[in-house]
Amino acid sequence: MGFTGLARWVNAPVHGSLSIISNNILENYNGKIVGNWNITIKAFRLPMPPFRDMPVPDRIMCTLQMNDSVFVLVEDSVSPERAMVVDPANSGDSFLQSCTHYRTTLVTVRPPMALEQLISQLKSRWVAARQSTSGGAQRNQAMSSQQLTIEGMVFAIGTDWLVRVGNVMLSTREMKGLIIEAEYLPVGRLHSPTVDGTSELLSNMLTALLPPRPDAKTLAVTSNDSQWAGVLSVREDDEAARQQPPKESDVPVEDEDDIYAYGDDPPPPTKGDWFGIDRDRRSAYLVMGGLRSEGLL
Repeated sequence: MGFTGLARWVNAPVHGSLSIISNNILENYNGKIVGNWNITIKAFRLPMPPFRDMPVPDRIMCTLQMNDSVFVLVEDSVSPERAMVVDPANSGDSFLQSCTHYRTTLVTVRPPMALEQLISQLKSRWVAARQSTSGGAQRNQAMSSQQLTIEGMVFAIGTDWLVRVGNVMLSTREMKGLIIEAEYLPVGRLHSPTVDGTSELLSNMLTALLPPRPDAKTLAVTSNDSQWAGVLSVREDDEAARQQPPKESDVPVEDEDDIYAYGDDPPPPTKGDWFGIDRDRRSAYLVMGGLRSEGLL
């Protein structure tokens, strides 16, 4: 599992776009088909009661099923971003410091149907994002409604790259462009010097895979480290860490005169490294965020 980047071919033709990318990978990069890429994405909303006669925006929940895991992204636009809460300049703000959760929460659920069963048993008011419901039968229909699917293939290019290419389709089978994910396997974490979090290595790879058509409308799906830290963090964990006294490092200081001390030992894994389920989580976050920004969810 490695570091990934996403790109969208928004106006990809309905017929043949997947073949265009596939032939490019197979013929020009000696790629090999190693599997299928299938993702199911659903979007829900939770109507919120007014506060002091003022309307409150609905809470939004998107779910993405990838293999045997479902990644759930919940957004509460009334709650603050993590960066605002942990900023020392806002330490005296009673509203920010009393918040119980951040604006964005990302959790992983297994098995795939567990979340919808829980919501149904609790008789929750979550409904399909593009559907207005009032009855129990309608609610059950809304919870089972499918919003988007991604169907395509996975390619291996040498031993360093995995490329996933798929058509984005509505539940009506109407095609909404194509999405490409390039995964660089040798590294599990890659800090980008750019503000938007883009990587030149991945950008160059994705650009090479996309068709060189003058009418092709393409865009990159990015997220910087600050945004990702806010998604991974839990309010209770941050508060507990803030109240704990600082710990002295128990790692012995290397002797600079020691000929065997090179200082190049690999660092221990940290929260957010792109390995295993963390890679899938960030990939799911980018996919849902990109499609939401286009108004497809």
